[in-house]
Amino acid sequence: MDGTERIETVIAPAITAMGYEIVRVQMSGGRRQVLQVMAERRDGATMTVDDCADISRTISAVLDVEDPIAGAYTLEVSSPGIDRPLIRLKDFERYAGFEARVETRALVDGRRRFRGALKGVTEGRVRLETDAGLVELPYDNILRAKLVLNDALLAAHL
Repeated sequence: MDGTERIETVIAPAITAMGYEIVRVQMSGGRRQVLQVMAERRDGATMTVDDCADISRTISAVLDVEDPIAGAYTLEVSSPGIDRPLIRLKDFERYAGFEARVETRALVDGRRRFRGALKGVTEGRVRLETDAGLVELPYDNILRAKLVLNDALLAAHL
């Protein structure tokens, strides 16, 4: 288990008990590390600044007790935003019909970057309708993915 997996394991029960779900935990930075926690409300409502502040206070308290991070760090808590990253397999299902950009670790059909409408997931493969046709990308080959901010996404968000 790497450092971010350990941190997520430590903070997840408290975040879940508060009515939120962790989207992503990420460490970045050089000498002064930054712990980035992205979360969303489990009831589907829009995240507020107060939600992020509540999560931040809770995470800080849990991490002070468990102390899984060596040295000093800065904690940042945020919502995924409208053009959210697609992290979990269920994100690709949930946002089927919306446009996404996907980058793979290894080449698929001679490419690593894809853009198109999400068509859900079949047997661990993310389906994407691109200008060149339907492609199926193995989930474990996806390096990063995010929704494309466009009129359809904005209309759905409002």
